[in-house]
Amino acid sequence: MTFEWLVALRYLRSPNRPVVLRIVTLLAIVGVAAGVTTLVIALSMNTGFRQAIRDRLLSVTAHINLKPIGPNGIPDYRPLISELSAAPGVRSIEPAIYATVLLSSGGHARGIVLKGVDPQLELQASEALHQIEAGSANFAPDADGIPAVLVGYMLANDLEISAGDYVTLTSPQGNLTPLGMMPRSRRFRVTGIFNSGFYDYDANWGFVNLPSAQSLSGIGDVVSLLEFRVTRMDDASAIADDLLKRAGPGFTTSTWMDENRALFRALSLEKLVTALFIGLITFVAGLNILVVLTMTVTDRARDVAVLMAMGARRQQIRKVFILQGLVVSIAGTVLGLILGYSFAGIANKWRLIHLNPEVYAIPYVPFHTNAADAVWIAAAALAISIAATILPAQSAARILPVEILRFE
Repeated sequence: MTFEWLVALRYLRSPNRPVVLRIVTLLAIVGVAAGVTTLVIALSMNTGFRQAIRDRLLSVTAHINLKPIGPNGIPDYRPLISELSAAPGVRSIEPAIYATVLLSSGGHARGIVLKGVDPQLELQASEALHQIEAGSANFAPDADGIPAVLVGYMLANDLEISAGDYVTLTSPQGNLTPLGMMPRSRRFRVTGIFNSGFYDYDANWGFVNLPSAQSLSGIGDVVSLLEFRVTRMDDASAIADDLLKRAGPGFTTSTWMDENRALFRALSLEKLVTALFIGLITFVAGLNILVVLTMTVTDRARDVAVLMAMGARRQQIRKVFILQGLVVSIAGTVLGLILGYSFAGIANKWRLIHLNPEVYAIPYVPFHTNAADAVWIAAAALAISIAATILPAQSAARILPVEILRFE
C-alpha cells in the first residue's frame, strides 16, 4: 500500500474524528448512493418501458407497409407478393384489409378496427392471435356458412361477448339505393377471443379472413396493403426503399419507425431529461464530499503540517485528500448500483408497479437493466466526486508548515 492510500484510509477510519465529520461523511456516502440508485431505477424503467412498447408493438404490427397511392387498393397482389418475396431481408409478406365497422351484440355496439387477413400467414407472422383466452383461432365458417370473427378479450368483456356468440358487423361502405347509401351488414360467429397484451388491439380490434372482409367492404379480390416482416428491424428503412423500387410507381411505403416516430422520440427525450435532472442528486452529493474534505483539511491541518515538515511533498498531500474523496465516492456508487439493480430486478420480476393499460398500453412498469448504463452511471458519479475533491486537496497542499507549527 502506498503512502497516500495509507494516510487517506487512516483519516477515514480514525476513531478520533469529530462526530460531526463522521455524520457528514456518512451523509456524503448516502447522497452518492441515493443519486446512483435513483438514476439506475429511472433509466432501467425508461429503457424497459421503451423496450416493452417496441416489442409488443412489433409483435402485432408490420415492420413495413406497402400501400397504393390511389384509393382502390391492390388488385393484383398475388403476383406482386411473389415478386417481392425474393427481396433481401424480407421474412414474410401478408396481404391485409383494414376497415372501420360497427360491432353490435345483445344491445351493445362499438366501433372497431376490422382486419381481414390470410389466417395461415397471419398466425405465422404476428403474435396477436397466439394467446387465445376462449375458443380457438379458427377462421372457418360454421355449418350454416356464417363467417368467423376473432375479437380482443377487453372488447369481449365490455360487450359481454363469449366464444360461440353471434355478432353483427356493419360497414359504412354500403350499397347505393334510391333512399341513399345503405350500410352493409353481415352476421359473424365469434370463434375466438384473443389476448395480445396490447391494449389497443385487445379493446378495439377484430380479425376475419380476407374473403369475409372483402365481402363486407363490397370490394372484389383486392387488398388494402401488403405487410412485411423483416429479419432485422433496424434495416427496415433500407429494405423499404428496395421494396419501393421493386414494386414500381403507384406505391408508397412506411416503416414501424415512421408510424411511431413521435412516440419513440418522446421516450428518448424523456430518458435524456430524466438523466439530467436526477444527475443533479449526484451533483449535490459531490458538494457533500467537498464539505467533508474541507472539514477534514481544517481538522487535520496540524497533521498535514507535520507530514510536510517530515518530507511529504505537496503532490502527495493533494493525492491523499483526492483518494479520501474517491473512497467515499466508490462506497456510495457501489452501494447505489447494488440497491438500484436489486430493486429494478425485483420490481420487474414481480411486476410491483401497475399501470392503467388504457393510458400506457401495458399493465405494469417493466424494468430493463444493462451493463452499459452501470458503466456510465458509475463513471459520471466518480467524475463528479473527483471534481469535488480538487478544491479541498489544493487547499491542503498549500498549507504552510511554519505557520501551523509556530506555536507548537
